[in-house]
Amino acid sequence: MGDFRKLAVWKKAHELALDVYKETSTWPKQELYGLTSQTRRAAVSVPANIAEGCGKNSDAELAKHARLSMGSGSELSYYLILAHDLDYTSVTRRDELQDALSEVRRMLASIERVSATAAERSLPGTKLHRKSTPPPPLERSQADS
Repeated sequence: MGDFRKLAVWKKAHELALDVYKETSTWPKQELYGLTSQTRRAAVSVPANIAEGCGKNSDAELAKHARLSMGSGSELSYYLILAHDLDYTSVTRRDELQDALSEVRRMLASIERVSATAAERSLPGTKLHRKSTPPPPLERSQADS
């Protein structure tokens, strides 16, 4: 665990959050307290949960916070789809952000799996609730329809 800033997944999630802030700055002002705020919160929650999980100094906690980050990533994915459907963002920009998010989610799934396995080994008889595989990436055809 230790310093979250050294984790590649945190660095990528932080960059994604910065990119989301830049993208949402162009969205309509009437969305400032609606979709813009929700999108930014979901984007920030991904690296924030990674940082919190690292700060707990426990494999089980890191696994739990990786799962929370993946949930926030799913939420962000939906907001990006909605923003595109409302014509707030282009299909190209949406896809760039979705691709970056998919990479972060794959990395999170790996950290969750490794941390959960380590936690289970350190506490015999304990089984953490986890998925065995990361969620599938959003297909372009689904997002464009």
